[in-house]
Amino acid sequence: MDYGYGRVSTLAQVLARQEDLFERIGIAERYIFMEKMTGTKMNRPQLERLMDEVREGDFVYIESLSRLGRSTKDLLALIDFFQQKGVTLISDKENIDTSTPAGKMLTTIMCALAEFERDLIVERTKEGLAAARARGRKGGRKPKSEKDLKIALSLYDSREFSISEICKRCGMSQGTLYKAINQRKEKEERKENKDSE
Repeated sequence: MDYGYGRVSTLAQVLARQEDLFERIGIAERYIFMEKMTGTKMNRPQLERLMDEVREGDFVYIESLSRLGRSTKDLLALIDFFQQKGVTLISDKENIDTSTPAGKMLTTIMCALAEFERDLIVERTKEGLAAARARGRKGGRKPKSEKDLKIALSLYDSREFSISEICKRCGMSQGTLYKAINQRKEKEERKENKDSE
C-alpha cells in the first residue's frame, strides 16, 4: 500500500505542493496523512496514525526529509522505525528510497554519524560529571519537593488522570512518580504491620 505524509509548520502555510506530489504518485486520499504543526512538537497525531497503520511491504512517500523529522536524531529514529517494520520510505526532494542499495547506504551513514555524535555527548557528559564531582558538586536533577509529590499523588488517587498526564502537569518523570507511589505504599504497609503487632 502507498501512503503519503505531509506537514507544514504554520497554519498560514499551504500543503498544496505536497498534495500535488501525492496526486502525481496516485496515492488514494484515504492513505494521505497531513498536518499543520511545527516539526519541533513531540505530539504529531497524523504521523502517529500513519505509524500505527503501516505494515510490512508498504511505501511511505514524503516531499522532503524536513517534512518528516523534527531533528536529525528524530528523523533517523523514524527512518529506523519504518525499516524495522519493513516499510519503504521515499523522499522526493532528496531522491532517497530506503529499499535501494544507495538509499540504505545513505541512511546507514546518517545513522552512524548520529550514533557517533551520541557517543561523544555521553563521553563529554561523563567527563563533565567527573570534573564536577572532583570539585565537590553533584550532578543530576534536583529532587522534587514534598509539595509537588503530594499534588502528584492526589491526582493519581483521583483516578481521573493517566500517569503521563500527571507527570506533564507536575513536571516530573514517570520514574519519580512511580517511586513516590511505591514509597507511600511501603510506608503504609510498615504502619499496618506496626499497628497489628
